Order: sequence, then C-alpha cells, then structure tokens
Amino acid sequence: MAGPAGRTGAVLSGQPTAPAWEPSAVQRERDAFRRRRTLRSALVAFASTTVLLGLAGWAVVSSPGWERVQETYFDWDKAVDSFPAVLDGLWLNIRVMLICAVLILLLSLTIAVMRTVRGPVAFPLRLLGTVYVDVFRGLPLLLLLFLLGFGGPALDLAGLPRSALFWGCAALVLSYSAYVAEVFRAGIESVHPSQRLAGRALGLSYAQNLRLVVLPQAWRRVLPPLMNDLVSLQKDSGLIAVLGVVDAIQAARIETAKDFNYTPYVVAGFLFICLTIPMARATDWFARKQGFHGAGGML
Repeated sequence: MAGPAGRTGAVLSGQPTAPAWEPSAVQRERDAFRRRRTLRSALVAFASTTVLLGLAGWAVVSSPGWERVQETYFDWDKAVDSFPAVLDGLWLNIRVMLICAVLILLLSLTIAVMRTVRGPVAFPLRLLGTVYVDVFRGLPLLLLLFLLGFGGPALDLAGLPRSALFWGCAALVLSYSAYVAEVFRAGIESVHPSQRLAGRALGLSYAQNLRLVVLPQAWRRVLPPLMNDLVSLQKDSGLIAVLGVVDAIQAARIETAKDFNYTPYVVAGFLFICLTIPMARATDWFARKQGFHGAGGML
C-alpha cells in the first residue's frame, strides 16, 4: 500500500509509483518471535550468571578465613595509599610493552622471511632462523631474564647499557620474537602459491613480490594471533620485576613490605586487568570482523 509520500510523488510526477514495502503478517510474526527468543536468552543468561557469581561469592565470604583475607588483601585505606606508586610502576610496564612490541615485530618478521627464503644459497639464513627459534622458544622466559639480567651487565659490552631494565627488555624481545616469528611464517606460507606465481608473471622481483603480494595477505591473516601475543606481552612485562626494576609489581612488593598487607598486589592485578580486558575485547572484535569466528559454525 502506497503511503502519503508515494501518493504525493505520483501526483507530482504524473507517473504511477510502486507501493512502499511493508512486511507481511508472517514476517512480522517471525520478527516478534525472534525478539522474544532474544529477550528470553538474555534473561536466562543474566539469571544463570547471577546465580553462579552469587554461589562463588557466598563460598568465599562464608569461608572460615574470609575476615583475615579481607583484612590482608582488601584493605581500602591501604589500596588508596599504594595506588599512586603502583600506577607509576604500571606506566613503566606500558612503555616497556610498547617499545618491545615494535622491536619484536621487526625482528620476528625478519626471522620469518629468513625461514621462508627458498634456494640452496639461502640455506645458512634458514638454518640461522631455525636455530634462533629453537633456542629462544625452548628457554623459559624467566630463566632468560635471569641469564641476561645478571649475565648481560657482567659482559660490560661497549655501547650497551648495564641497566637491568635494558637487559630485561632484551630478554622479552628475544623470547617473544621466536614465537611471533612462527606466527609470521605461518601467515607467509598460508598464501596460495598462485599468488606468488601471478606476481612473478607480472614481472615483480622476489623482494617486490614479497612486499606487495605476500606480506599484505599474510599480515591480515596473522593480525588476530599477533594481538593475542601483544596481550600476553603486556602481562609478562611484569616479569622484569625479578631483576629489581620498579614496575607495578615491584612497587606493590615495596608497599607490601611496609606492613605485610598484600592489598597492593590486588591493586596491581586490578590495573593489569584494566589494560588486558580492553585489548582482549579488541582482539575478539577484530577476529569477528575478519571472519575468523563463525566460519565453521558454532559448537
């Protein structure tokens, strides 16, 4: 049925116009059914979540040692007093994460390209890349921090600082670049050979083919797992505290040592979560946008 606007347009132009589309009664019934199902699902999810959290909270609060835990870990005055020091330490964690992330991307991409170069001439590059990944992926990060944090300054290398912060960042870069290099390599090798052949058929050199054809496609495919690695790096940046660097965790440890009240650790954990959750949600959002979820159906 044409509305007032359609009739007016028909009168002004003198030509008959198609009636405005309106959903049928069956379609309106379907839409109403979907809205009821969505509302019902939301209410069930809210109720089940409330019950689960209520049971968990009741189990914690009713435990025999809850009053002592509350006094030791959830002291509001202690949290307020320690918050500035922990927040200042967290700013160091953020700077470490950002600087290390850039270095990790550059180093890991170089290693991934070295491992994917073909031809017998490039065998030393492939061997070097494989040894690098095997060694630094096999060493636990905490052990690497101890080795470089205490052994690196002892080398007294010319041109390199002796600070624990520098060697702690070096350990993070070496360890994470081994993992991220494998992510990049998987993305590069996932590009179909026809794409490479098409680029070579157009007259592109190997470097041009890699830069203009392969890497843009590989980058798009590996971006979600790279963001997951970034979230993990943000958490592991707190491990440099074992070298004495005053980051958020070390600042919490110093505040705790004053009166053996562990509330600063809770404050540090809360601040880390405030950073991690938005990054994790951004990763999920990007993965859904790129079609990485749902392509195989929901289980």
